[in-house]
Amino acid sequence: MSKKHPVIAVTGSSGAGTTTVKRAFEHIFRREDINAAMIEGDSFHSLTRNEFRAAVEEADKANKRAPSHFGPEVNHFDKIEECFRVYGETGSCKRRFHIHHRQEAAEHNARYGTNLKVGEFTPWEDIPPGSDLLFYEGLHGGVTTETVNVAQYADLLVGVVPVVNLEWIQKIHRDCKERGYSPEAVTHTIMRRMRDYVDYITPQFSRTHINFQRVATVDTSNPFIAREIPTANESFIVIRFSRPEMADFRFLLAMIKDSFMSRPNTIVVPGGKMGFAMELILTPLINKLKADRG
Repeated sequence: MSKKHPVIAVTGSSGAGTTTVKRAFEHIFRREDINAAMIEGDSFHSLTRNEFRAAVEEADKANKRAPSHFGPEVNHFDKIEECFRVYGETGSCKRRFHIHHRQEAAEHNARYGTNLKVGEFTPWEDIPPGSDLLFYEGLHGGVTTETVNVAQYADLLVGVVPVVNLEWIQKIHRDCKERGYSPEAVTHTIMRRMRDYVDYITPQFSRTHINFQRVATVDTSNPFIAREIPTANESFIVIRFSRPEMADFRFLLAMIKDSFMSRPNTIVVPGGKMGFAMELILTPLINKLKADRG
């Protein structure tokens, strides 16, 4: 952890809603005039999309446990740790980009003079100089193994973790609608990566400073047949702080209508107020990090 060069990490599994949190941070950075160096979690995958598919097919043919994007076989956990540590020490680090779609491929190819395809990575490069802080959003912002401890270098670690059935519903709908997968294929993916989810994703949420957990108020007991994703107004957000002194609960209860406290370190807010609550909670914490830089 570093006062001079703070690191903020948002961690959560695919389909959990980390993008919503990222948007809230971007609003804060713009409003508070903070220059954040952005790091994508996907850029630390160790295999391209085609290489990953080949590895899964090979494992399936050999009747072995296939790798998943949750586990160490497909990620550079050591590079995430190095990125956080080096930034905290120097205010600089290396990054690259994972190409998600054709438009990104065209933009990056024009920039680098390359012929990269969807699912591949741009070259590693130094982040732009002069940033106020490092911001990471991805799967493993708080991952810890026998040889790697990423969480220790995060000055503010935020978890985004819907109840698991809701998380699966969101993933099934997203992958089917946006990526063209069949429900059966997405279900197979969920089953294949369950061990890595338990070993590497879930433990992170015991290390976070704040967790935002979305809980649906409609029946999600069978996520594999759900026709719709529960809406924000059909949800509550359970917000847990590792230390109660991190939040001004009286202020939050006064500002967020229909909110209530369920434990001394936990406040519950209506789902539709998630973004508003995030900005109320995170703005003073980010400003403190900025002020502590001296």
